[in-house]
Amino acid sequence: MKPSGMTSRDLVNIAARRVRPHKAGHSGTLDPLAEGVLVLGVGRASRLTSFVQNYPKQYLASFRLGAESESGDLEQPLSEYPDDPVPALESLVAAAKSLTGEVVQVPSAYSAIWIDGKRACDRIRNGEQVDVPSRKVQVYDFKIVKYDYPNVELDITCGSGTYVRSLGVDLAASVGAHAVMTHLVRTRVGPFHASDAISIDQVRHDDLEPFVQPARLGVEHLPHLAVNDEDALRLINGLNVFGTAHYTPIDPLTGVAGPIKSSVPTDEGIAAAIRTDGRLIAIVRGKTKEYDPSWYPERVFPLEPRSLS
Repeated sequence: MKPSGMTSRDLVNIAARRVRPHKAGHSGTLDPLAEGVLVLGVGRASRLTSFVQNYPKQYLASFRLGAESESGDLEQPLSEYPDDPVPALESLVAAAKSLTGEVVQVPSAYSAIWIDGKRACDRIRNGEQVDVPSRKVQVYDFKIVKYDYPNVELDITCGSGTYVRSLGVDLAASVGAHAVMTHLVRTRVGPFHASDAISIDQVRHDDLEPFVQPARLGVEHLPHLAVNDEDALRLINGLNVFGTAHYTPIDPLTGVAGPIKSSVPTDEGIAAAIRTDGRLIAIVRGKTKEYDPSWYPERVFPLEPRSLS
C-alpha cells in the first residue's frame, strides 16, 4: 500500500533496493497525496506493468463541496464558495449516474498526464502554461456511499486513465456547485485488492518472498493460449506456435467471469501463453503469414523466477 505523502517512484525505489539484482517497476501512478494499492512488477514480471494498467481500478474518494483548488485537491490553496447550493442526495445520485459509462473529462493541469514528453504537473510547477486535452474514459460504477454536507464520499470503479478528482469536480458542477478532493484511496487494481496488500514498513523490513504473486495474475484479462512443454520451448527460442486462445470475459464491476470464448490468431490480437503447470511463458501476438495463422512471441518469460533470493 502506498502511503500518502510518498510518490509512486519513491515506493518503487525502496522496493528495488530490497529485491536487487531483480528489477522493480509499478503499474499505474498514484498521486503523492493519494494512498492505496500500487502493483509492483518484480524481475521479468516488471515487463507486464503495461498490461496491469489496463485492469479496472476501484477508489474511495472524499470531496468537500463549496470549495475548489487549481489542482482539484488539497495541494493548492482553496477558494471558498459559501453561496453554492446545497444539493440533495437524490441530485448527486442522478449526477453520478450521468457520469457512468463512457465519459469525456479534462484532467487537472496538476495531474501526472504526459504532455510532449513531460508530466503536466511538473510543467505547471515550473511555471509553464499547460493546456490538458480532453479524453474519453470508462466509468463502470459511480456510487455515493456517504453524504453529510459539505462532505461526500464516493466509490468509483473505472478504467485506465481516469482522473478521480476530475470526476468529483464534474459531479459537483452537474448540480451547480464546486468541489475539492480531500482524500483518495485506491482499493483495487483488477485482481489485486487492498486486503492483500502490504505496508511500506513491510516493504522496507520484512522478507518479501511470501508476498510474491505469480506473473500470470498480471494478464488474467488476456486470452490464454495453453502450451505444452514442446511449444513452450519453441516460444522461448523465438519460434511460432499454433492453437486457439481461450478467455473468460470478466465483469469489471463484479469480477465474475462469463462464458469461455475463443480467440484465433490475427495481426491485432495478443494472448498470454500459459504452460500446463500454470506458468506464464510468453506474451504472444497473432500473425497471418502466408495464410498460415499462428502465434509469435513478443515478450518471453522462460524462467519466471518466483524466488527473490
